[in-house]
Amino acid sequence: MSLLSPLAVIAYPDINPFALGPIEMFGTELGIRWYSLAYIAGLLFGWWYIRRITTKPGAPMAPSHVDDFLTWAIIGVIAGGRLGYVLFYNLPAYVENPIAIFRLWDGGMSFHGGALGVVLALILFCRKHKLDLMRVGDLIAIVTPVGLFTGRLANFINGELWGRPTDVPWAMVFPSDPLGLPRHPSQLYEAFGEGIVLFLLLQLLYHKTPLAKRAPGFIAGTFFAGYGLVRILVEFVREPDAHLGLMAGISRGQMLSVPMFLLAAWLMYMGIKRARSGN
Repeated sequence: MSLLSPLAVIAYPDINPFALGPIEMFGTELGIRWYSLAYIAGLLFGWWYIRRITTKPGAPMAPSHVDDFLTWAIIGVIAGGRLGYVLFYNLPAYVENPIAIFRLWDGGMSFHGGALGVVLALILFCRKHKLDLMRVGDLIAIVTPVGLFTGRLANFINGELWGRPTDVPWAMVFPSDPLGLPRHPSQLYEAFGEGIVLFLLLQLLYHKTPLAKRAPGFIAGTFFAGYGLVRILVEFVREPDAHLGLMAGISRGQMLSVPMFLLAAWLMYMGIKRARSGN
């Protein structure tokens, strides 16, 4: 079947990327984008859900800690995500035009950078409040897939980060694709794997097994391993960044995901070690 065959394509639901607006200002279109709302929704859900858990006896932190950490998480996500994109994906362009780093409305965020930002914020926060880093980390991990889910849906609405050409029956032609080829809706693959599947798995481990109490850190390790696995697999059908391409058949997203398995292994090892020691 030809890649251009209409039988291989389903209609792309072309949605305005702006939930409100846009208006022309300072030579650019400004407004409230679904992408921004996706970040806000993920952070607010995480705050609400963790706050509910911390009202129960034996929680690793108090509800007041959750309120305080929300600000730390926002800074970690935005600063880490932006700097990660600058360093990992397009450093030469930002070296030539440093002021563009602050043009967040033009897009450009990296999950791996955002994850590093939140991890650093979590370490500093737990040290400040003398909290158990591993137990709090498990709690943060179980809500993170929600933000990944909403973020990937926003990528889909923006018609960005689409997949490679294909003739699968659910292929889509994205308006932003200059070639107009049917492609994998890889954003939806990631929303399903990183979001729904990983969320359900982590809920099962946290609420239905003794891992959160007996092996703190193991669930956070499961999150990093799960995300890394889904990201690496989906990258095989996701179109590489045009200015980066592939290196030895490997995409930048796959390269950045490999170290996550090392972190996951360390977290799981520390959790098992604590379980054996009874601490």
